[in-house]
Amino acid sequence: MHAHGPDLWPLIGVGVLVAGFMVRLNPLAVVVAAAFSSGLAAGLAPLQVLAALGKAFNDNRYVSLIWLVTPVVGVLERAGLRDRAREAVARFRGPGGGAMTVGQLLLSYFMVRQVTAALGLTALGGQAQMVRPLIAPMAEAAGDAMADPRLTPDQRDLVRAHAAATDNVAVFFGEDIFIAFGSVLLIRGVLAGGGHEVSPLAISVWALPTAALALLIHGARLLALDRRLRRGGR
Repeated sequence: MHAHGPDLWPLIGVGVLVAGFMVRLNPLAVVVAAAFSSGLAAGLAPLQVLAALGKAFNDNRYVSLIWLVTPVVGVLERAGLRDRAREAVARFRGPGGGAMTVGQLLLSYFMVRQVTAALGLTALGGQAQMVRPLIAPMAEAAGDAMADPRLTPDQRDLVRAHAAATDNVAVFFGEDIFIAFGSVLLIRGVLAGGGHEVSPLAISVWALPTAALALLIHGARLLALDRRLRRGGR
């Protein structure tokens, strides 16, 4: 009697996600299509897939708290938060004693964000509450000090994009180090479903080299950004 391997058809949703994002379709439509693809491939009826989507949204409805953060950030910016952030970065000094560059500033934030995420403190940063009101303006101020005379609109967009990416990459590769984080438990559950019993501690330990590589790779990208800005490139 032949043993059958695991059914991999439910993973078709991953392919739908990748293909949808590659051709730049609407993210919400892509996620829903991926969910239905995986659900139907797993043998669920369309209404069961829809019910699972509704339950997941209801269980995670706290994501709507972002709409409470947005007006608070707006009030702080109106009171001069971005201006104070720009003034603060002018006082920072890099390793050589000169003004801190964009890459050095974002790399410093990357390390702080990754360490706090590894301790389970993922809420200490974020696009709405940290990058938009503080990190991006500080990075722009550092860029203005490097450019002659100031950053162009394209360069400014580039700096903002790197500020946003810094937060995303740091927390993504840092949170798996925290033993009780949901992603660690998800990885353990998936491996256990395939017959591989792995402890959360082992997953956290093996997340360390990945986090270190993320720091090295993204750090190199940030230092390359400094070189681009000095050359006046976009």
